[in-house]
Amino acid sequence: MKGRAERITALLAACCILLPSAGCSRKRTGNETAAASAGDNGAAPFTVTDASDGLLFTWIDEHGDFHVEQKAADVPLVGRDSVRVVDPTREEGTHPERIFVADLRTTQPDGSYLVKTMTKPQFDELAVARRKGKTALLEPTDAAAAAADPRLAKGGGSSAEPGDPNARPAVIIYGAEWCGACHQAAAYLRSKGIPYVEKDIEADRGAAREMQGKLAKAGLGHGSIPVLDVRGKVMVGFNPRVVDEALGAAM
Repeated sequence: MKGRAERITALLAACCILLPSAGCSRKRTGNETAAASAGDNGAAPFTVTDASDGLLFTWIDEHGDFHVEQKAADVPLVGRDSVRVVDPTREEGTHPERIFVADLRTTQPDGSYLVKTMTKPQFDELAVARRKGKTALLEPTDAAAAAADPRLAKGGGSSAEPGDPNARPAVIIYGAEWCGACHQAAAYLRSKGIPYVEKDIEADRGAAREMQGKLAKAGLGHGSIPVLDVRGKVMVGFNPRVVDEALGAAM
């Protein structure tokens, strides 16, 4: 019996050596698997949505100062472009060489926000740039729009000429320099010959307060731009058909 037991033990040991994938290691938990995956491909070990709980969101205001929120929805428009996200229960994303930064301006098809990695010095540089009065670089599509209309590159403009009796704008566009949809709205109004003005909510705190006041009065939440005031009708986002309908009803 003793010899038989020794042979069985030797056989089992050989299986573990020859077939390690068959199960000689402890199975990972879900959290460990996510963390390992994050280490392999650089992805964040968590998903960021408006309902995310237990995360810390650090955003940068127009003066380059840092603020921390516990909910993604509490981050104001001015700071939603680059928000550092930290899970206090994890080590991932807490080291200077790699942190997780979310873009809270637009959700993906599954309702989550895009999260990318960068170094802490790179994130700090965003604050330095804002302190110097610089704004985010235009996206390629926005750069093309700016080339067509130099006023866009300066963060605003109006389709009405000085002294024009019709200078009172039909539309006010509340947006930001980096916002492609804002430039699309302006280009559309120019093509229709409709007077408008653009107000940069990142560069002008008064414009941001004005926009928020109009949204609150209209019973609308804020979280994306552009916000359009079409002859007193406030709408979030740019939809040519809706703009045409509002203009047709107001004129």
